[in-house]
Amino acid sequence: MARNQLRPIVRMRSTAGTGTTYVTRKNRRNDPDRMVLRKYDPAARRHVEFREER
Repeated sequence: MARNQLRPIVRMRSTAGTGTTYVTRKNRRNDPDRMVLRKYDPAARRHVEFREER
């Protein structure tokens, strides 16, 4: 597999509704479903869940 197919770049959008995004890579073999990470949202000034958008 090519590099871009195995570890694609995904955007993580804040669930707080602030529009803040993180950009990361994920391994499709280990995480075939949408990723959810708890990260810091500077607009909300607290940690919130960030969900993968497609």
